[in-house]
Amino acid sequence: MSVITVRASDFSGLDAATLYALLRLRVDVFVVEQECPYPELDGRDTEPGTLHVWASEGDHLLGCLRVLEEEGGTARIGRVATAPGARGRGVAGRLVQAALERIGPREAVLDAQTRVRGLYARYGFAEDGPEFLEDGIPHVPMRRSAP
Repeated sequence: MSVITVRASDFSGLDAATLYALLRLRVDVFVVEQECPYPELDGRDTEPGTLHVWASEGDHLLGCLRVLEEEGGTARIGRVATAPGARGRGVAGRLVQAALERIGPREAVLDAQTRVRGLYARYGFAEDGPEFLEDGIPHVPMRRSAP
């Protein structure tokens, strides 16, 4: 039985192969599968304070997300992507949990695809505004307040 490992690093700690795998998964999921032609490489991956979190099984990448530092100290979780073959295995939940452990008690926000908002609600996020369309996909802003 394989073990799922969750890792986290800032940009400078990513080796070339890991960075390539993370970016490829994001492009495969968001740009190709979800048909959202947008600039995936937005410049924020390299910002100081950006944290990359990923789950793998051996050498196989299962999913990833990133955490950005917003003004005022709020953490923003985004680019949550799970490989098609890994869906339904709790990978996204493990990634969110790992990210929140690193964020700590600070406020955190995200824009959830509406169909998966329940995932984030399990981790203390609540809807924080009206539903909106991003690249033709319904999203809802969500917030986890600092304790």
